[in-house]
Amino acid sequence: MPLSHNVQRVQPSVTMQISAKAAAMRADGIDVVTLSAGEPDFDTPQNIKDAGIRAIAEGFTKYTTPGSGIVELKEAICRKFARDNNLEYTTDEVIVNNGAKHSLFLAVAALMNPGDEAIIPTPYWVTYSEQPRLVGGEPIIVETRPENGLKLTAAEFRAAITPQTRMLFLCSPSNPSGAVYSRDELAALAEVAVEYGIYVLSDEIYEKLVYDGAEHHSIAALNPEIKALSIVVNGVSKAYSMTGWRIGYTGASAEIIGGMNKVQSQEVSHPSSMSQKAAVEALDGPQQSVEEMRQAFDERRRYMVERLNAIAGIECALPQGAFYAYPDVTAYYGDRCADSVALCEYLLAEGLVACVPGAGFGTREHIRLSYATSMELIAKAMDRVEKALGELA
Repeated sequence: MPLSHNVQRVQPSVTMQISAKAAAMRADGIDVVTLSAGEPDFDTPQNIKDAGIRAIAEGFTKYTTPGSGIVELKEAICRKFARDNNLEYTTDEVIVNNGAKHSLFLAVAALMNPGDEAIIPTPYWVTYSEQPRLVGGEPIIVETRPENGLKLTAAEFRAAITPQTRMLFLCSPSNPSGAVYSRDELAALAEVAVEYGIYVLSDEIYEKLVYDGAEHHSIAALNPEIKALSIVVNGVSKAYSMTGWRIGYTGASAEIIGGMNKVQSQEVSHPSSMSQKAAVEALDGPQQSVEEMRQAFDERRRYMVERLNAIAGIECALPQGAFYAYPDVTAYYGDRCADSVALCEYLLAEGLVACVPGAGFGTREHIRLSYATSMELIAKAMDRVEKALGELA
């Protein structure tokens, strides 16, 4: 039987495909270094694990109410927004979801109608372009320019707006480029969004991972007008190395949160009970581990980018945030590797290094390499990439 039209329009995640292929090779005993997944290699901090274990031991293993998140966690999220982002939300203006990816989809489902358009600047996380399609919407891809740091300008935003525009996807720090929007850049985008009444879906999952004095700003905190149009998505996966716990959360108007909760209640009921207890500890507990991980990522970032730029033909800007390098590799396109997809396939097959083609993020010039792994593995991967590209040239 045929699948639905919406499902047929959706492309599978290129990052998940690459990671699965690398995992299959490792299962066959092949020594692959994986730089494809956006997952910290650190263990979840012990105090957070203890909170989850304690929840299980105390029998907190049943359905939870409300389905939008236990009150204890929603209060912790409100404190976090106020403390870190200068954002005041009440508990009816936040919702807890099954990871930030789920948060993003619920916002899309709550706000977009068939035929509505979502403006998505390149380079974008692979999921952004597909979620609007699942509800009959249309992703409108806007190419950003290297001279602007691969960041959307207000002029580019304005030029892409049509009567069908419903939403702007924004990610700062960016996955995959690591770009961080300044307060002035966000203010310019906010002015356009308010002028046209366009919602801003702001993915801030990497907010704790910034470097070289860069500062994370939430667009929703700029003024009351843009806050009313903002849906701020965050979670515990990246900052606290809790990817498998599957806890994301969202701050927005009570009306939008109510719509998201309506979908969630009919879809998954609520997030994991014990994971919610662990997330309370993550947000309210000691934050030293976050800074320790950030410092380690910073060291790896500098090393990886230095190694990449030492390879003839490679150009890689030093990212200000997240944990990805996004080099321009067009110098290596040719008869053997026509594009980023072919180049990543070559690096996996011949170099035994898994990375992600920029084609999946909307740019043909780049590949993405994650430095969310040990320095030892990064060094091994860079040796292999340098050798494989040398043989390709």
